[in-house]
Amino acid sequence: MKPFINEKCFCLLIAALILLFNCTGTPARPDSLAMMPSAHTDEETGETEETEYAEAAEEAEQPIIISPYQETAGQEVNLPVSSFREIWVYVMAGREDALKAGLPISDIGYFAAEIDSYGNLTDVPVRRNISYPARVHLVAVCNSYSLTHFVLMPGSRERKELIADLLAASKNFDGLQIDFEHIPKKDGEHFLSFLKELRAGLGDKMFTIALPARTRKLANDINDYETIKPIVDRILVMAYDEHWSGSKPGSVASMNWCRQVADYSIKTIGRDKLVMGIPFYGRAWGDHNPSRALIYPTIERLINDHKVTDIKRENSIPFFNYDVNISVKVYYDDVVSLSTRMEMYKAMNTAAIGFWRLGQETPKVWDILRLE
Repeated sequence: MKPFINEKCFCLLIAALILLFNCTGTPARPDSLAMMPSAHTDEETGETEETEYAEAAEEAEQPIIISPYQETAGQEVNLPVSSFREIWVYVMAGREDALKAGLPISDIGYFAAEIDSYGNLTDVPVRRNISYPARVHLVAVCNSYSLTHFVLMPGSRERKELIADLLAASKNFDGLQIDFEHIPKKDGEHFLSFLKELRAGLGDKMFTIALPARTRKLANDINDYETIKPIVDRILVMAYDEHWSGSKPGSVASMNWCRQVADYSIKTIGRDKLVMGIPFYGRAWGDHNPSRALIYPTIERLINDHKVTDIKRENSIPFFNYDVNISVKVYYDDVVSLSTRMEMYKAMNTAAIGFWRLGQETPKVWDILRLE
C-alpha cells in the first residue's frame, strides 16, 4: 500500500508546523543576553564579555527549523522573492566596482570617514565616485574607547570641530550615519548630546545610526534603542557577530538569535525607523592556533612531543619546524540561508534590511530581492 503522503511532503509539513510555532511562541529565554558585535573587552574595567557572548550563543544554538531547505546546501532550490521598502548596502571606499547596475538598492552607506588621533575627521569618501540611483549616506566610524571619549567631551574644541567637519562633509551626501561602536560607559549622556547637535545641524538630510544587536533592555545602556530613536531617522541593528573570531564556532547570525533580535527591535524601534542588518560574510575556526609567545620549558616540550631532530640556527638564533593537522569549521551564508532570514524578517513586519557588505555576497541573492 502506498503511504498517504510521501516523505518529502511529510518533511515540508513538519517544517511548516515548526515555523508556525516559532513565529507565534515565546523564546525559550526571553531575558537572553545582549550582543556587542565588535567590542569584547571593557576598557574601563578590563573585564571581558566572553562569558556573556558564550551564554547567548549557546542559547541561540538550540535546535530550530525555519526553512525546509536546510539540508540542501549547494543545491538548486526554488526560493521566494523577498521584497522590502528599503534595501541598504554598505560600500567600501575603493571598492565601488561592487555596485553592479540594476541591483535593487534604495540606500548606500559609504564606508567610511574616520577620526584620527587628534580628533580630526579624515578619509572622507569622495561622493562623486558613486553614481547610482540610490540615496548615499556618509558613514563615520570611531573604533577606540579613548578616542571616542576624547571627541565626545562637551565644550571641547575637538568636539566642536568634529561636529563642524561632519556637517560640512555631509553636504555632498543624502545623509549621515554614525557608527561609534566603542563608547565608554560614562559617556552615555555626552553621546546623546553629540547626536542631538548633529541632528540639529543636518536639517532635512537623513540622520541614521548603526547600533549593536539587543534582545532585551539593558540597564544604563549607551546604545538604548528607545532613547536614541527620537533623534534619528533610521537605526540599523547590526544583527551579526553572534559568534566571532574569539568565540566557539557557530553561525555569525543564527536564525533563532536573529528572530529574538528582530522581535525586540521591532517592539522598541518600530517598523518605520528599523533597518535589520544582515551579514554577507562567514567565519572559520580551527582547533589549533600555534601563534603565541613561548617560555623555554614549553619549547622543550614541543621538541619532545613532535620529535623534532632538525634544529637550525639563523645568526646564532635556533629555530625548528614541525607539522600539525588542523580541523577547520566554517559557517557562512548562502542564498538559501539569506532567503530564510529575509523571509523571517518579512513575516515579522520588517520594512527595511541592510547588508554588510557589498562584494562579499553570493550573486544569487540579488535574484530573490525586490524593492516594494
